[in-house]
Amino acid sequence: MSTDPTPRMSDSETSGSETPQSDNFVETALKLSGKSDEEARKTGAIDRADEQVEELFAAKYRTEGSPCHQAVWGDTFPLELFAPNASPTPPACGQVMEKSIDLIRNMHAAGTAYDANGKMSTELLGSLGDAGYWGLLVPQEHGGSGVPFSAFAKFLTRVATVDPTVAGTASVHGCIGAVDPLLAFGSPEQKSRILPKLASGERISAFALTEPGAGSDLTALRTTAKLDGDDYVVNGEKLFITNAIPGRTIAIVCLIEGKPSVLIADLPDQENEQFQTVPYGIYALQHSWNNGLKFNNFRVPAANLLDPGRGDGLTIAYHGLNRGRVALVAGAAGTMRVMLKNILPWAKFRKTYGAQIDTRELVQRRVGHMAGLIVACDALTDWCSWLLDEGYRGEMECIIAKIFGSESQKEAAIELFMKTHGGRSFLKGHLFGDNVHDFLAPCIYEGEGEMLGMAFFKSLVKVHGSTYFEPIGKALAKAGIRTPNPLNPAHAMALAGPTMPYLGWKVKQMLGGASRASIRLSDPKLAAHAQWAADRLQKSRLTVDSLMFKYKLTLADRQCAMADLSQRIQNQIVMLVTAIYAGRQEDEIIRASADALCLTLRQRITGELPSGKYFRTVTKLGESIVDGGFSALAGVDELEIMQKYGA
Repeated sequence: MSTDPTPRMSDSETSGSETPQSDNFVETALKLSGKSDEEARKTGAIDRADEQVEELFAAKYRTEGSPCHQAVWGDTFPLELFAPNASPTPPACGQVMEKSIDLIRNMHAAGTAYDANGKMSTELLGSLGDAGYWGLLVPQEHGGSGVPFSAFAKFLTRVATVDPTVAGTASVHGCIGAVDPLLAFGSPEQKSRILPKLASGERISAFALTEPGAGSDLTALRTTAKLDGDDYVVNGEKLFITNAIPGRTIAIVCLIEGKPSVLIADLPDQENEQFQTVPYGIYALQHSWNNGLKFNNFRVPAANLLDPGRGDGLTIAYHGLNRGRVALVAGAAGTMRVMLKNILPWAKFRKTYGAQIDTRELVQRRVGHMAGLIVACDALTDWCSWLLDEGYRGEMECIIAKIFGSESQKEAAIELFMKTHGGRSFLKGHLFGDNVHDFLAPCIYEGEGEMLGMAFFKSLVKVHGSTYFEPIGKALAKAGIRTPNPLNPAHAMALAGPTMPYLGWKVKQMLGGASRASIRLSDPKLAAHAQWAADRLQKSRLTVDSLMFKYKLTLADRQCAMADLSQRIQNQIVMLVTAIYAGRQEDEIIRASADALCLTLRQRITGELPSGKYFRTVTKLGESIVDGGFSALAGVDELEIMQKYGA
């Protein structure tokens, strides 16, 4: 098992090689569909960054060999890639984790966790550094613990039950800050010089990518760096950067000779003419610093440029985002535990028409459904972090985890937690009222959900499209044919050669396609859910192919159709992963929670209306949890009920 995020290399990879700038599949398709050269070029640039990340991995670990891609397109179902092996936490790492949890709890109890601005205090940050918290993902040879990412991700769920901001800051620092870029793309000298300070917490890190005009469109970057002697001179502005205050270490994505690159920079302890923060009011991230950054002839040692030969700045950004996405779903699993823990005492206290609301079906359904969301997030955390440890790129899988985790947290906060607490939800000091923006903001973090859903779909169809559809498109363009007519002999002749491979694939699918998965779990209900999801995934190749065939080169403009199909396939993956995960658990409530979640996802996939059996299943689950039967809530604090009536 790999504990270092350095990708597993292909034997043929050569450091320093230049990535060809010829048109890729996406750029070719856009040009053939009549898009402007600028749109095709800019979209192609993003796709090339994606291809550069792919090239860092040996073929087995690339997207084409990933669980999601193989589940849809493979001749056999990769069941073994949906059932992660247990990854025990090394004892020394476990000690760091327990010490960190105790420290956070104690400082909250003492009122020293936050400063006068409501931000994490320097005392908290320093004490966590002494405990080893900031170095969990840093290898031991550089002063850290070298914990497997799977253990780190599960630990973040625990931290989030105590303080989600502290959990999120560890993700920013270790996953999308400077730690991951250095581990994956830094030279031995850079690692030995910079990582020890990041491991100790002497320097906490951030990643400066977003700009005022560059969010989803990263081709719009404007920050530049020019070599001047032994330094690069940086000019430009960044926006929405978490952990961006003086004294931190940041990875700056900037243009060097027109190419995106990454510089590791130590921000000065005080603002000056070369570096200023741009403060603004922001509702989310209330206990973290989030600022803009302005650089005016800001100097960074040239020795801090990450290796451009292994990928440009967008490649480096793409690599770290997957760890951040897993950290997000892990945090959501912890945050929803706190919500559920604090629904229960209120539901027992609150009475309507002479009865406690925890006896009402609607409340029981909310409790049962939230438990299902928690178990699914636990399953996705377990699965995706294991894949990354095993060396898989995990792009498609981590996108699913991010989307499901953020949307589940939003649903839990608004539809389940807020509505159960009623008007008290908006009181100052209430868990919802004080944190609603932080509950919702993850829908945007690490990529907005629907945008990521289309990125997932693009990764899913890319190989199929480049293998079968791109040759047809090029043949049509060469022949000057915009609207092909098979009855036209000239058209038929132009298409005869390029269409043969595609027709061969279609015939193969008609004759049987992939061999059916055979899933066996100890829980028959969960086994049935997993089998249903696997069967749907294998059949979805024809649905995807039909959509591609229908829209051909205009598919990129059919965002709604792509997003809808993407979401259905994602739900099938979540259903499969959750059923397999829960089927290996001894806790009956965890298995029942997964059963309820799978029933819900099946309705979303098929459009079925909820049945009486479904309502009985989820309300019975909620009743069991109300009675104290959910082990996942162990150790989670119960908050005081606000404005009790009759007191």
